[in-house]
Amino acid sequence: MIYLDNAATTCPEESVVRVMAESLRNEYGNPSSVHRTGAVARSLVDRSRDAIARLAGAYSDEIYFTSGGSEADNWALTAAYEASGNPHAHIITTAIEHHAVLRTCDYLKKRGAEITFISPDSDGRISAESVESAIRPETVLISVMAANNEIGTIEPVADIGRMARRHGIWFHTDAVQAFGHIPIDVRDMNIDLMSVSAHKFGGPKGVGMLYIRRGVGIGSLIRGGAQERGRRAGTENVPGIAGFGEAAGIAFSHMGQYALAERELRDFGISLIHGLIPDAEINGDLSERLPGNISVTIPGMDGALAVMMMDRRGVAVSGGSACSSGSTDPSHVMKAIGRSDRQALGTIRISLSHHNTREEIETAIKALADVAGAFR
Repeated sequence: MIYLDNAATTCPEESVVRVMAESLRNEYGNPSSVHRTGAVARSLVDRSRDAIARLAGAYSDEIYFTSGGSEADNWALTAAYEASGNPHAHIITTAIEHHAVLRTCDYLKKRGAEITFISPDSDGRISAESVESAIRPETVLISVMAANNEIGTIEPVADIGRMARRHGIWFHTDAVQAFGHIPIDVRDMNIDLMSVSAHKFGGPKGVGMLYIRRGVGIGSLIRGGAQERGRRAGTENVPGIAGFGEAAGIAFSHMGQYALAERELRDFGISLIHGLIPDAEINGDLSERLPGNISVTIPGMDGALAVMMMDRRGVAVSGGSACSSGSTDPSHVMKAIGRSDRQALGTIRISLSHHNTREEIETAIKALADVAGAFR
């Protein structure tokens, strides 16, 4: 199998698996326990927190572990709304966010919140000016993703963060697709809240984090014990956190090298698509784009059926977000950038990693050309 669905999840790095296995066997104590076994587990959690903070440009005490990106998104939006004390508080977000943000906004609307959804341009870009024009006196949070999970467009997070700070409004970014792949510095970018998931960059599933800048006074989403400095109850997932920290360390050391390899493979794949499928259209910004993303629309193709046909040819791709797998509705991202229902349903996402090879990309694109030809 040629695996080209890395935006859905990545293969854990070998050292991540090793560190997690060692934690399960040897550092199995409860980090909240005061005895030596607990202290060893606590030390492992703290080392991982330090590694993740270094990658984010944050302080260690600003990193709060969660079960993943969706929990972090839910926490950021819900807690910011509740901290405002205004049942009709206003939140600005975008029409192309992950469902973890969009559905949390739907929930908050039912509680009385006012939500503004900013539309992107045809490449999926959100401008700081369009966000600024939506600000009201009651605006308490701006939430704009760092990079889109379907079409790969990288958003001008630093510009938006600078603008939000100038207005005194908290700024949250869902960095699940971007973190570990492109440089993110929460200080330089004026980010107040940031969601991350470990399995998107060589870490394990089921663990992520919410960055909360010092001074941002939001409450808990999960209540109970005093874990995570009283902000996120529940015994920490020590093996998962250990793997998360190991993956963060690898990303910190090799990000430039890995991104260069992915960009070269991505551009090679796009050139093959243009040569073999002349009427194919690449979606998203062609320059401000995640290194490993190729979103392609092929006229007349059924994306969902094409994914199955590619699978039979030994190539794993997706029709869009893995979180929407099985849905018959057109992608909300594709619709937001002006594509028709037919175009949206005729789109597949190829997302590669530094582990892939040119030979794999060539094989995959030739298979895609065969599939496209079958529909014709």
